Amino acid sequence: MHEVSKIRNLAIIAHIDHGKTTLIDSIFRAAKVFRENAHVEERVMDSNELERERGITIRSKHCTVEWKGYLINLVDTPGHADFSGEVERVLSTVDSVLLLVDANEGPMPQTRYVLKHALEMGLKPLVFINKADRPNADPDDTLDKTFDLFVELGASDEQTDFPVIYGSGLQGWAVNDLGSDPREGMEALFQMIIDHVPAPKAELEAPFLMQVTTLAWNEYTGRIGCGKILQGTLEKGQDFLRTSVRWLNPEKQDGNWEISGQVMERPSQIWVTRGLDRVELEKVYAGDIVWIAGPKDINIGDTFSDPQLEGRTLPPLSIEEPTVSMFFLVNNGPFSGQEGQAITLRQLKARIEREMQVNVALHMEDLGRPDGVKVSGRGELHLAILIEEMRREGMEFCVSKPEVITELLDGKLYEPMEEVTIDIPEEFQGVVFEKLSRRRGRMVNILNLNTGLLRLEFRIPTRGLIGYRGEFLTDTRGLGIMSSCFNGYGPWAGEINARNRGSMISMETGEATGYQLENLQQRGTLFISPMDRVYEGMIVGEHSRPGDMVCNPTKKKQTTNHRASTKDLGIKLDVPRTMTLEKALEWIETDELVEVTPESVRIRKAILNDGERKKAGSRYQYV
Repeated sequence: MHEVSKIRNLAIIAHIDHGKTTLIDSIFRAAKVFRENAHVEERVMDSNELERERGITIRSKHCTVEWKGYLINLVDTPGHADFSGEVERVLSTVDSVLLLVDANEGPMPQTRYVLKHALEMGLKPLVFINKADRPNADPDDTLDKTFDLFVELGASDEQTDFPVIYGSGLQGWAVNDLGSDPREGMEALFQMIIDHVPAPKAELEAPFLMQVTTLAWNEYTGRIGCGKILQGTLEKGQDFLRTSVRWLNPEKQDGNWEISGQVMERPSQIWVTRGLDRVELEKVYAGDIVWIAGPKDINIGDTFSDPQLEGRTLPPLSIEEPTVSMFFLVNNGPFSGQEGQAITLRQLKARIEREMQVNVALHMEDLGRPDGVKVSGRGELHLAILIEEMRREGMEFCVSKPEVITELLDGKLYEPMEEVTIDIPEEFQGVVFEKLSRRRGRMVNILNLNTGLLRLEFRIPTRGLIGYRGEFLTDTRGLGIMSSCFNGYGPWAGEINARNRGSMISMETGEATGYQLENLQQRGTLFISPMDRVYEGMIVGEHSRPGDMVCNPTKKKQTTNHRASTKDLGIKLDVPRTMTLEKALEWIETDELVEVTPESVRIRKAILNDGERKKAGSRYQYV
């Protein structure tokens, strides 16, 4: 047991790629969490395989370090906008936040989003100017912009008087003064946390009380609830009252709520975090961030309390509403079951329901269709991560084009909007302006960074960004940086014509031949290579013109006794465009699907037969 006065609960928040997880690596090394000869992976907090591959944090994670008798509970939060709901809930378990800002980029959209929530909750942030050792870093200017952001977001005088520290999470040093302090060790950071993060406001002698803010799932114990004990103590086997609450208006979550159920429960297991590991304890105390297993139907916002506090119920936590939806469908293609497990509708529903046990921002809607369900999430990446996890589990299925979720308010149609920040070399500003204006983007601000780069800020409908990221990288030759953040709902901006080219559709099933692909590449951009298997209705490339083109990529060169004059000429093929899952989801139209298997990502028409497609219409809506 640690004294409450010796506990510090802190969340690390920042924009994506500003170095949260890397900083925690340096904190672990400085606090000597691992023995000196231990092999430690880079970005050790990114335990998920997908997190390591993509270099992003998908789910918030807890860890603990000890320093000079103090117990510091750290929460690593996601930086990507699609997972921002995790950050909102985690903030209720901590007593302060460490705001990381890149000394080169300065405050970015997600910095504003997470800082706004921290300030609204009354937390007093600490500021870490990271990557101060970079050649183009300007820590003083970054600090000025961060202060301006605090003022702009309505921070109080106490909040704007934030402590600041400079350092490099990658190199593992932090200093109070860049000019005079030696750049070694993290002592200055630890001291700032001890001095400026308040101890939890907790009473050990009061009856037990806590609220669930995060969920985990275990095949053996079911749901596991995580939260900070606000007061009292809890022992293994001690009865407590679980009170569930709900919003009267779930869409607005306007502060009006009611109790939906009360059940007496008993914890079967209780854990706390020490280092990276969960350690099971018999008893936990006020101020601790704990994991509790036992109750079957734990939900976000549930209140766990001593029975004598029956009238004490904490208000529900806001759960972010989904903004993008798509259909998850059973794979009915000719190659179904050949590269993975061909799942039924029942298995598809069961897998998504299991994901919903911990991913509360995910919604599933059964529309009574025999072939699939509608799944909604916070954004394209949110759903793409789920699809990638399912295919790595060996499943085969199809998904439709992402569509935004609109709202009807006072007879007017509203749609989700995004705040987009773009850093590009000056010579590419024309093409970016042109493309975003076509997609109903409205420029909010333009800033010359005096490094040959321009920073453009746009407000654009979410559907305007679907399919644009790939174009953006091509238009800027890979030199542009684009980030976006959900910015509420706005009036419907009008029609957006994103893709102006048709598809090249196979009319036969078999193996593609180099002979025919050489002819087809003159009509567009291919997605396949020689000897790739194709089937009727599968899309093999992008047509150079707006209309779809039906073709036969399996056609072989006729063999005769006559010698052709072109006999000795070799086949010359361009490198095909590799369609990853994200690229495919961005590229497809409403009458097309992405077929996902453990080995392949294929694009196909929703209706495979050409004759049936013509009967259904030129642009069959798969809804």
